[in-house]
Amino acid sequence: MTGALDGAVIDAGPPLQQAIMAMLAVRAGRVVTLAQLIEGVWGDSPPPSAAQSVYTYIAGLRRAFEPGRGRREPPGVLARTAGGYRLNLDPEQVDAHVFAGRVAAAARASRAGDLEAAVRELDEALPLWRGRPLSGVPGPFCDDERARLEELRLTAVEAQAEALLRLGRPRDCLAQLQDLSRGHPLRERPRELLMLALHGCGRQAEALTLFEQTRRVLSEELGADPGAGLRQAHRVVLSGTGGPAVPDPLIPRQLPRDLLAFVGRSREIVRLRTLLDPWDEDPPHPFVVICGPPGVGKSALAVHVAHAVRDRFPEGQLYVDLRGGTPNVARLSSHEIFSRLLRGIGTPDDAVPVDEDEAAALWRSKLQGRRLLVLLDNAADLGQVRPFVSAPLGTAVLVTSRESLVAGDDCVQLRLGPLSDAEATAMLSKLVGADRVSADLGQTTRLARLCDGFPLALRIAGARLADRPDWAVGALTARLTDERQRLRELEAGELAVRSSLAASWGALNGSSREIDGDAARLLGLLGLLHVPDITVEAATALSGSPPYQVERALERLCDAHLLEATEPGRYRIHDLVRLFAGALMEAGERVLPLRRAIGYYAASARAAAVTSQPHRVHCSYPEVRERGRRFGGADEAHDWLRKEEPILLAAAFQAMADQDDDIARAGTAIGFALWWYQQRAYRVADLVSLGERLLATGRRLDDPVITMEGHAHLATGLYLRGDRSVFQHGQQHLRLARQLGDRFNEQRAHGNLASTHVKWEQFDDALEHARAQREIASGMGSRVGELYALLTIGRVCIELGRFDEALGALDEGAEMARRAGDGLRLVEFALARGRALIELGELATALSVLTDASGPARFSKMTEVGCLVYLARAHRLLGQGREAMRRGAEAVALAESMGSAYWLERAIKEREAAGPARDSVTT
Repeated sequence: MTGALDGAVIDAGPPLQQAIMAMLAVRAGRVVTLAQLIEGVWGDSPPPSAAQSVYTYIAGLRRAFEPGRGRREPPGVLARTAGGYRLNLDPEQVDAHVFAGRVAAAARASRAGDLEAAVRELDEALPLWRGRPLSGVPGPFCDDERARLEELRLTAVEAQAEALLRLGRPRDCLAQLQDLSRGHPLRERPRELLMLALHGCGRQAEALTLFEQTRRVLSEELGADPGAGLRQAHRVVLSGTGGPAVPDPLIPRQLPRDLLAFVGRSREIVRLRTLLDPWDEDPPHPFVVICGPPGVGKSALAVHVAHAVRDRFPEGQLYVDLRGGTPNVARLSSHEIFSRLLRGIGTPDDAVPVDEDEAAALWRSKLQGRRLLVLLDNAADLGQVRPFVSAPLGTAVLVTSRESLVAGDDCVQLRLGPLSDAEATAMLSKLVGADRVSADLGQTTRLARLCDGFPLALRIAGARLADRPDWAVGALTARLTDERQRLRELEAGELAVRSSLAASWGALNGSSREIDGDAARLLGLLGLLHVPDITVEAATALSGSPPYQVERALERLCDAHLLEATEPGRYRIHDLVRLFAGALMEAGERVLPLRRAIGYYAASARAAAVTSQPHRVHCSYPEVRERGRRFGGADEAHDWLRKEEPILLAAAFQAMADQDDDIARAGTAIGFALWWYQQRAYRVADLVSLGERLLATGRRLDDPVITMEGHAHLATGLYLRGDRSVFQHGQQHLRLARQLGDRFNEQRAHGNLASTHVKWEQFDDALEHARAQREIASGMGSRVGELYALLTIGRVCIELGRFDEALGALDEGAEMARRAGDGLRLVEFALARGRALIELGELATALSVLTDASGPARFSKMTEVGCLVYLARAHRLLGQGREAMRRGAEAVALAESMGSAYWLERAIKEREAAGPARDSVTT
């Protein structure tokens, strides 16, 4: 293979180097990666030296392209880019691109009725053809490219002949059609055109003989009869009239009407149009799939895009509903689909082979040289569509399915998710009117979210509102808020979310495959849990089956798009699917799975709490029998709590609302396990709401221990929020502890009340409670209680100006914490000591103590913000204005993010006291 650049002949070198050049030339101006070059030359089994060989061939091509380029001069024609290599040529400098462009221009002119222009374009295109393309050049890419270019040449010759016949010039195309028919005896279109050319030249007998020869060849080789085009040409010849030189072919236009209310999906539309209507005149991708959960709008998107690209497929668009997702209706068999498709392109009923393989062969034969779009809607699985997606290049098969079909050959799959809030609102505006929707945008957004952004649910909601013009949007929103009735409300006429979901579940439940049955059963169990997402471990606890079996079932549900894999080992279920799934289980079947799942969450949360903060005392009530997750260290446990907190909260609230007492008690165990983590993370609102639910559950169960712990939990949240009702719950905690004879909780309640009095600057009361805590804690050997008491005593004595007493308590407590390895308490003692030193005027020492503590203080937001405030104060008093301003600003930002009015007030005070950022200067 040779080439020419700027008039100079280029020797492309050995065959493999020619293959590299061909790939770069076909994609002129675009980047071709090293992996693509290797695959294009050697296929799936490249030699170990493939990459090095490519580098050698690239160097050879550069020498051929630019023989005079200096060694240090960068290449101008064949450039290296971050992604691979690019041949810096205009596509118009490559014959294959020019040829394809001329053929495409001729097709446009022909569609516009300008046959003379079409002939001119083809007259310029066909002389570019000089023998077999890429002759002798090896590799899969060149094999495919040869086939593509040859098919394009045949299409061009046929198009030129058709245009000449329509212009009444049959003699001008006769010889070329005779050559084409001899070279491709099973290709019907050239013989059809040749019959018409012979007829136009007055040679009817030869035309009729050609028809009989063609019928015999097709019967012997394919077991098929002549197609509609040949039969129509036969009728023209038999009529003996001039008639139309070329009979108008049957052009199928079977697409359903595009939806007037179609909105959004801009990114998906661009992607699909790029595949089906490539900008560079490449053939459309042969097999494109839109998959996703029931009701997400797969069919609507497919129809919309098919209408948008139909001009790219001038020989028609076929549509078949495969019934793979239609409830109580059998899906179409392969033979039924072949029959519909073949009839769609003009094949008579009696000409459709009974044998499926013969029908497939006839289908492929009739697609040769055609540009058809085939939309196969609602495919049940890959097996149902596999026979139809091996069409010749030029035909595109667009498939929608609830299943993943990505395993198919040459499949490009687009997974469709719910509409965004903006898209859903726009859809509702089209359905019920913009004025009605804009009257309450808040309710409209809520309605969209209750519909999960699923177009089917939105269409039903829109239909219900349109049918009730007196309803505000909020009226329907209120009805959908009740989860027990939501699926029932989302029904309008024959449209129903429930039946759409039932079809997908029914396909699994009715399958003979074991994995499908496992998946169907698991979906019902997943509907019992009202959590944002679920891991394999949690699903295993829920089902009671082996982990490997559960993971396979979860993945099968993802393939069926009834679940969504958010990351490896973690899955999410949409609300509408969850509501449907929850109704699959009988009431008596739900208790044991829920006990297992909630117990797993409780045991795991308790283990994580103990592992992440081993120096704290953790509530071990109520008893949890299930096994949970185990953790290798504090960081792993903390990270797990951070990630799982939304799931644990949802599980806790669901469990505590359950009527089964054991499930409710396990829910309280989850809540108690989160106590220390939520303080460290400063989850004030969650502490309060969880504390309120814990307290209510304890009272409902008439369980004094849960009630006591609920008061303590709620008091913590109220303390951080700055709510004075904290005193009431602190006193109730103390009262119940004494009533139960629980000395540990008695001293704990004294400690919490002491801190509460400090916050409201009631220092005498605080000191009384702190000393009471220390006395009880010391007597029962509770190091944790004694440490907390010493810390509070130190803080109170600072407030009272008794600094020597404060430092004594703080030093004693710090030594105890150091011996115990309690890092958090060490930081808290250091911060209090730093503050005492500031008050004593020992600023340099205070700054040193606080600086050393600043790293460990990041363990929790409360210690971090306190450290920043005291550092700002120490820097300010030392005259270090810039540092004071910096630390003060950091403290303000952190306090604002925490939502802590207490610390925000102190941080702002320090920042403002620092004044303009300046340092004192001594002379």
